[in-house]
Amino acid sequence: MKSLSLKNNLVGYTFIGPFVIGFLLFTLVPAVASLYFSVTDYDLLSTPSFIGLENYQTMFFDDSKFWASLKVTFLYVFIGVPLRLAFALFIAMILNTASKAIGLYRTVYYLPSIIGGSVAVSIMWRNLYGDEGVINIFLNALGLDSVRWFAEPAAALWMLITLSVWQFGSSMLIFLAGLKNIPPELYEASNVDGAGPVVRFFKITLPMLSPIILFNTIMQTIGAFMTFVPAYIISKGEGGPLDGTLLYSLYLFRQAFVYFDMGFASAMAWVMLIIIAILTGILFYTSKKWVHYESKGGH
Repeated sequence: MKSLSLKNNLVGYTFIGPFVIGFLLFTLVPAVASLYFSVTDYDLLSTPSFIGLENYQTMFFDDSKFWASLKVTFLYVFIGVPLRLAFALFIAMILNTASKAIGLYRTVYYLPSIIGGSVAVSIMWRNLYGDEGVINIFLNALGLDSVRWFAEPAAALWMLITLSVWQFGSSMLIFLAGLKNIPPELYEASNVDGAGPVVRFFKITLPMLSPIILFNTIMQTIGAFMTFVPAYIISKGEGGPLDGTLLYSLYLFRQAFVYFDMGFASAMAWVMLIIIAILTGILFYTSKKWVHYESKGGH
């Protein structure tokens, strides 16, 4: 019996071994190393030298670009994430209707998420928003003036937000799965009571989808904080104009691989981790007020 138990344990260890090794090599060890580098002066070429909390002090009190990147990132997250979720829910509700070509529609609408964050698509969006791009041609056709998307910080940020909203496919699929799980009896009962579409949306659809809204909000918020490729391609790695597209991850990358200040970049990474953890904690805490769980009899 003892040898059989040992054999069974070895089989289990064999299956979980690759995950444990991968977690140690690619997650835990780099995380501990970055925590150490964050309190050192390290340029990737020489030996790190311990400087205590100097990187954090410089970041918070002497680096205006840190605060600029933080401001741009918060605007990007707090505007882009709600817009993306609202658009994803809108498309999911359309795709939840009965149609013979519904499979084709779902595939087509999911395509932007497959290719949305790629370098090629970011270049395409950069061309679309050029001074003589399709967007300005469309605005001119409506009688509006052209917008210099790459010269005005606010316009450049909106360009990034638009690109983020376009990548709504993953959230849309999750919303669609949630809509399929809402019991149709609830809508039938509301029809009997004379409730209209707006009332059904706010009294049935949104409460029943609230756990999924919470999940999507957390995942999209984390993803938005880590957005890098669109900002890098559109601003050619500079974060311009006037730091208008200097997202936090882009500034972190510049500190690490342009200025070769890996210690400062590591400190920035830990600050971003703390910010994301705080926002996630706030979302979980406030979810007690607005997320409906059927298994717990409501809230």
